[in-house]
Amino acid sequence: MTTRIQGAGTERRVVGNVLRGSVGNLVEWYDWYAYSAFTIYFAKSFFPGGDATAQFLNTAAVFAVGFLMRPLGGWLLGRFADRFGRRSALVLSVTMMACGSLLIAATPAYSAIGVAAPILLVLARLLQGLSVGGEYSTSATYLSEVATPGRRGFYSSFQYVTLVGGQLLALGLQLILQSVLTEKQMGEWGWRIAFVVGALAAVIVMLLRRSMDESESYRRVAEDAGRDAGERGTLRQLVKYPREIALVVGLTLGGTVAFYTYATYTQKFLENTAGIPRRTVTVILFVALLLFAILQPLAGRLSDRIGRRKLLLFFGIAGTVLTVPIMTTMAHTTQPLLAFLLLLGALVIVTGYTSINAIVKAELFPTRIRAIGVGLPYALTVAIFGGTAELIAQALKKAGHESLFFWYVAGCILVSVVVYATMRETSRSSALERTEN
Repeated sequence: MTTRIQGAGTERRVVGNVLRGSVGNLVEWYDWYAYSAFTIYFAKSFFPGGDATAQFLNTAAVFAVGFLMRPLGGWLLGRFADRFGRRSALVLSVTMMACGSLLIAATPAYSAIGVAAPILLVLARLLQGLSVGGEYSTSATYLSEVATPGRRGFYSSFQYVTLVGGQLLALGLQLILQSVLTEKQMGEWGWRIAFVVGALAAVIVMLLRRSMDESESYRRVAEDAGRDAGERGTLRQLVKYPREIALVVGLTLGGTVAFYTYATYTQKFLENTAGIPRRTVTVILFVALLLFAILQPLAGRLSDRIGRRKLLLFFGIAGTVLTVPIMTTMAHTTQPLLAFLLLLGALVIVTGYTSINAIVKAELFPTRIRAIGVGLPYALTVAIFGGTAELIAQALKKAGHESLFFWYVAGCILVSVVVYATMRETSRSSALERTEN
């Protein structure tokens, strides 16, 4: 593979690199969210018969298992990206995601192969978790490094534009399939189409990512290969930054729980708790997430003007105070419009975190360990808290104490508020800017 290096370049070249990097991120997250979006259809295919809540609980557990591989992916692919380049790591991550999606699409039902069905599902999710764990850290690092100084918040926000865009594609395909297939057809084989589409799209992205430029920041570090190549991306180097590691964990905790609650669990929450029809819930989530995606670059650009910390404080304070009222009202409403407005309001609050999530963490670490520094502590936090959010919600619902989950989400956000209130503004002491200078 021939390595291309991005020089000072033009804004047009920067935009081209951001778009090519982002489209790969979009496909990665489409594959990841297809699992969540189509769970309501394939749960009975992979697990023995029983009540719907039990089947959803099993699939939620497998969803959480995928998150357990994300720290390993953040470590391995983060180290790979710091040693051999951001672009090569991004090509590798999307290849693994394609393999995982194809495995899910091709696995026979429980009625055909018995316990082998859920085992293969777990293996596929482990592979996808490894992929996404590395994708996040590398794409966050890459978008932050190739962005124009002074506009890093704007360009790096496209990570969540494409992340949410992947979910929108999954939901959009779900709406189309719901329109042309019966419920029985969706449950028997229609859901498999989503994973076939994801695998095919990933092949296209592999070709696109081969033409991306390597970042200038990485090129400069790579030139010192003879001096410290073996130390780039190592845990030995990473542990020299305990404060930065702790900051990534604290920054992520509340945001990841809130994001996965509203962006993934809400679909099942509105259907099973509020009693809103399935297709209506899909439309509500689709429109709310579309507006949420549009907000990301606007908030990212705002952070370039006023700083990152103010947006984080907005998310933390509003999320702590309003989460319980929003979710309590959402649980008791049968009005689709009210449910939509509540969800949109919650996502506006979460935007304070998601729009600058990538850049804040990238600004903490030097280039030689940036990918692993962003990826490993982030992935550990997401695996422990974000990946288990839906599992905790389903378990509390089954136990008859669903409202406790609302307080759990608010409590996680409150922990992050303490971090936001005590941290310094990262855009004014950015390791990215020191590298450029």
